[in-house]
Amino acid sequence: MNLPPGAHWHTLPEPEALSLLASSPAGLSQAEADRRLRQQGPNRLPTAPKPGRIRRFLAQFQNVLIYVLLGAAVITGALGHAVDTGVILAVVLVNALIGYLQEGRAEQAMAAISGLLAQRAAVLRDGHRQTLPVEQLVPGDIVLLEAGDKVPADLRLLKAHDLRIQEAILTGESVPVEKQTEPVPADAALGDRRCLAFSGTSVSHGQGMGLVVATGTRTEIGRISGLLAGVEPLTTPLVAQTTVFARWLTAVILVVAASLLAYGYGVAKMPFDDLFMAVVGLSVAAIPEGLPAVLTITLAVGVQAMARRNAIVRRLPAIETLGAVSVICSDKTGTLTRNEMSVVTVALPDQQLVVTGEGYAPEGALSRDGAPVSADAIPGLQWLARVAALCNDAELQYADGLWRTEGDPMEGALLALAGRAALPPGDLRATWRRSDVIPFDTRHRFMATLNHDHEGHAAILVKGAPEAMLALCRQSFTGEGAAEPLDREAWRRRAEAIAGEGQRVLAFAMKPVAPEQVVLERSDLDDGLMFLGMVGLMDPPRPEAVDAVAECRAAGIQVKMITGDHAATALAIGRRIGLADTGRVLTGADLDRLDDAALQQSALETDVFARTSPEHKLRLVTALQARGLIVAMTGDGVNDAPALKRADAGIAMGRNGSEAAREAAELVLADDNFASIVAAVREGRTIDDNIRKVISWTLPTSTGEAAIIILALLVGMVLPVTPIQILWVNMATAVTLGIALAFEPTDPMAMARPPRPRSQPLLTGALAWHIVLVTGLFLVGVFGVYRYAMAQGHSLELARTLAMNTLVTMEIFHLLFIRNLNSVALRWSSLRGTPVVWAAVALVVAGQLVLTYLPSLQSVFGTEAVPLEAHLWPLVAGVLLFVLVESEKQLRLRLRRQERRVI
Repeated sequence: MNLPPGAHWHTLPEPEALSLLASSPAGLSQAEADRRLRQQGPNRLPTAPKPGRIRRFLAQFQNVLIYVLLGAAVITGALGHAVDTGVILAVVLVNALIGYLQEGRAEQAMAAISGLLAQRAAVLRDGHRQTLPVEQLVPGDIVLLEAGDKVPADLRLLKAHDLRIQEAILTGESVPVEKQTEPVPADAALGDRRCLAFSGTSVSHGQGMGLVVATGTRTEIGRISGLLAGVEPLTTPLVAQTTVFARWLTAVILVVAASLLAYGYGVAKMPFDDLFMAVVGLSVAAIPEGLPAVLTITLAVGVQAMARRNAIVRRLPAIETLGAVSVICSDKTGTLTRNEMSVVTVALPDQQLVVTGEGYAPEGALSRDGAPVSADAIPGLQWLARVAALCNDAELQYADGLWRTEGDPMEGALLALAGRAALPPGDLRATWRRSDVIPFDTRHRFMATLNHDHEGHAAILVKGAPEAMLALCRQSFTGEGAAEPLDREAWRRRAEAIAGEGQRVLAFAMKPVAPEQVVLERSDLDDGLMFLGMVGLMDPPRPEAVDAVAECRAAGIQVKMITGDHAATALAIGRRIGLADTGRVLTGADLDRLDDAALQQSALETDVFARTSPEHKLRLVTALQARGLIVAMTGDGVNDAPALKRADAGIAMGRNGSEAAREAAELVLADDNFASIVAAVREGRTIDDNIRKVISWTLPTSTGEAAIIILALLVGMVLPVTPIQILWVNMATAVTLGIALAFEPTDPMAMARPPRPRSQPLLTGALAWHIVLVTGLFLVGVFGVYRYAMAQGHSLELARTLAMNTLVTMEIFHLLFIRNLNSVALRWSSLRGTPVVWAAVALVVAGQLVLTYLPSLQSVFGTEAVPLEAHLWPLVAGVLLFVLVESEKQLRLRLRRQERRVI
């Protein structure tokens, strides 16, 4: 049952397709269908394996920093400090629980696609109609379709009576596609294969009959399912960078610890037991035990901030990724546009009008050359609107504060037009009752009705494709009882101009008839029809999307529109929202002709891509990533799911999006609004800044603590701070001062700077220098206070207590500095901080006082009560650190500004 080489189902005539599948219009026999079912398998998609709860929980521990944290627990356990070991293990557990609860259910995109399949289908077997579960369909079956049905398998259409199918989940087209039975060219895009009906799409109008040509994984939607299963999601930049950094950090700590152990034992001849405990203290100091937990909590705080911006986070690390996004690839329909058809242009014989209004609401305004006009003063508009509302099978419904359409979206837009022309559709239909109708058919491409009003008037009202309407009419309506010869060529040019703006064009005509006529025949349209004019319809951009795109571009974020819709439509929308500056648009066929290198260049230079398939979207995302860009992909259809999964940050629509898209994405927009992406990016940049602050505070403090022990070992002196004291400092400050940085507010300049490059490492040159500077100041401060205390004749315990308090005080002042990495921190607005910062500082100070003065803790941590006046020494050390690092920063920023002025 395979196709011959080079053949396609959409190119084969009906008899050849039937013959190839050994079928007939009467369908298969039951025995043959059973045989094929055994051979082909059921018509369903495989479901994705679901990891168990235990496996999902254990997966949260698969992080090198977590391994380092567990190593710290082993070290503290070896030291015999069960309480400290328990604290570290508790941090690990909290980290795992947060990730487990936030990420929720594992990937279920394939299962979500399976749910799009119809449940039962009307089939001809042995010449008789039967209703069967869709799983029993086989190639060669004959399926009957009606309005409201879901297409149960891929079909080659044999009959199509006014058949229109909504294919947005596959193609992104806003309006239903008119189907036919004639073959189409082999290179026709998916949305142009009008003789096929695809599994999972919905019949919106008419009737049809089709031959099953593919089932299960062999369908178009099954192919996307397989494509999705083969997509490997990328590791976010933060996760990748922390993983690499943690490996290097672990290696460096082990090398330094081993070297010091060898030096102290072999060269300095130190007692092994004391040396070993000092090296363990070094390891405890160097390992940033709290970093994984603080990073996770920072991300978790971001989840709440994102939720307030209508962005629901499904996978925790995606928050940080969003803040670093450098390009957003967006679907058109339902994301940048409203996913609602609307009349935007009305072309009358003597003028052209612009129509505005929200959605399907029968309220709006009309204008000509920018000036408002009254609909009552334009007779041609009144008749056109009357035809639009009466030659129409749709209904407008108002519920929950929204206007919706039941029926064809284009017909719903025509009803809204009538309301905007001061002719409420409900009143029109009550006044002009329908007597007869010629339904729309793809062969003649028009619809006609015969209507009578209460005053004894009757008229034939017709709407349809411009070329069909122009062929039927000989006159053009110019006013009540007035007409002039129809200039067909002029109207064709006007139709092409409107279509060139990406609008779908419909034309209208009418013919007064005798009130006694109650039957409408096709021959009644052959003479006397007057051409009223045309309208242009489109799925309009969201008003807020224009501002959102402009803000993205101002922030250095490129925006690409990738849609399955027609090129002209995509280009028109792109221009309206501020894209397509060059007027360039690439179609899926164009992309097929490009190799990977050429595609990467074209992806950078082009903003609008049309008539694309899921493979094209996936290739474009991959091409942009290959150029080092961090890519966010937005979409709502099944056709978007593979690209959503591949992108660094997949963003699905939550209100009108498909379940498959939502399950493939890391973030879901609760309001389906592209503008919410910009707000989420702003929040993402805030979170990214705060993560950088956490790292910039943690690494210098950890390095400074480790350097204290290293220097003491190298010069052969007693440790100024014991390992247990350093562990206390690490834990006490990490879970207070470090976490406080997670709540820092948004930098006012967050959206005024370019996105962070993907290649930017976690440990930059500037951060490395800052680590060196702060480490040096820590050494001077801690050793200075310790040596001064010893010189004053104080006990070793008191000197160590003062050194430990100095270390904590310097970390507090370092925190105040880190809060303002790119601005002056000596202003009151910068110094006053947030309530969380001061609460954390107060908590740390209280903890140090308890550790210093509580006798039961003095015996555990080797501390001694400090005289009141001696507290001035740690305070002076902290203030000096702040002044020095702040002065260095101001000098560095001044030099950077001078360099920019020179450039």
